[in-house]
Amino acid sequence: MNIIIVGCGRVGQTLAGRLNADGNDVTVIDLSAEKIKQLTSKYDIMGIVGNGATHTVQKEAGIEDADLFIAVTNSDELNLLCCMIAKRARGCNTIARVKNPEYSTEMSYLKNELGLAMVINPEYAAAEEIARVLRFPSAMKIEPFAKGKVELIKFKLTRESNIVGMSIRELMTTYHFDLLVCTIERGEESYIANGSFVFEEKDIVSIVATPKNANEFFKKINYKGQVIKDAIIAGGGVITHYLCDILSRTNISLKIIEKDLKICEELASKWQNVDVIHGDVADRELLLEEGISSAGAFVALCSLDEENILLSLFAKEAGSEKQFTKINRIDYDSVINRLELDTTICPKNITSDIIMRFVRATNNAKGSNVETLYNIIQDKVEAAEFIIKGNSPITGIPLHELKFKKDVLVASITRGEQVIIPRGNDVIREGDAVVIVSKQLGLQDISDALR
Repeated sequence: MNIIIVGCGRVGQTLAGRLNADGNDVTVIDLSAEKIKQLTSKYDIMGIVGNGATHTVQKEAGIEDADLFIAVTNSDELNLLCCMIAKRARGCNTIARVKNPEYSTEMSYLKNELGLAMVINPEYAAAEEIARVLRFPSAMKIEPFAKGKVELIKFKLTRESNIVGMSIRELMTTYHFDLLVCTIERGEESYIANGSFVFEEKDIVSIVATPKNANEFFKKINYKGQVIKDAIIAGGGVITHYLCDILSRTNISLKIIEKDLKICEELASKWQNVDVIHGDVADRELLLEEGISSAGAFVALCSLDEENILLSLFAKEAGSEKQFTKINRIDYDSVINRLELDTTICPKNITSDIIMRFVRATNNAKGSNVETLYNIIQDKVEAAEFIIKGNSPITGIPLHELKFKKDVLVASITRGEQVIIPRGNDVIREGDAVVIVSKQLGLQDISDALR
């Protein structure tokens, strides 16, 4: 596909790299010549310095031949204007990032009236991810597939867990779980699961299971996970606004600490059932006074990564049961992983996952469509959900007869309301939702997983 990206911030940079790696022809537009030079020297892409909201610059970028136009600048209004101009010039698919809560109720209207293929709100998506884990605190991360019927759940093994020292084969024969172990992260290394793999303390494990079976799994392996009844949120920004909205429908009580008085007043007036504290989240005594040591969860949503990391580490030391840390910079993953933070939230990655899913689904005209896509282990392992078409070459053949590429795993098959954790004799049928976990990045079609 010919793809134009306006905005070379962190989201734009991440998208440019991933779309280029998938074999697309990418052109980036930004007012900063330095950012354009940095990206074009790093990837095999084109770059234009200029205002992406002008027809002249879009024409120079090749809008007449574009299949997809993506606007991810820091301005919602500029993104919408860019897409309007691109739509008039070419009629191609357009995607706009819109994050202001004032537009949250207007998303469907904007999409329909402006003819957008997609409107992305990364902050709302991040809030949804936090809310999912708050409801199931045993996990570090939860990714839903098949409209929530099956989930990919990531968790870290503790010393108390009775599966430490046990192989995956022993785990399944001992407990007869109806789930699939998919990946294991150990230090800098990542592994696609096989029967002989032996678990160690501090391994980060990903499983695929139904929500009910996942609950039973954590109980049987003696994995601690308290029900969270209250949470302290550091920072009153956009994600906090959306999180209050989502959690207002639950029994989790919230306390927000924010140093900007105007933001405090706005939050307090909108969410009467939320405690809003005017103060500096970096004030250690204030955090202790507000109950960080007994809080069920601590959610660090400040603007600076460094502040969020320090606050989460302090919350963990003070005794908070669960910590969430918002991370904006994704180029220091290896360093952040060594800090043993509980759950990290990266809105930039969430945004790029959503757009990559759209691009692969649009690209595909073979035997399946990409329905859902997640980076399980950044730039190492992906999980993709494919909806199988009638002309797919893998239908009707037992899985053990299919020759999959190395480090490819069929994690689940959803057929209507039935969730199948696949074994060798299972077959894939037309209409199934199939989750593939793979080190083979960039699968466009489920048949690409075959040798």
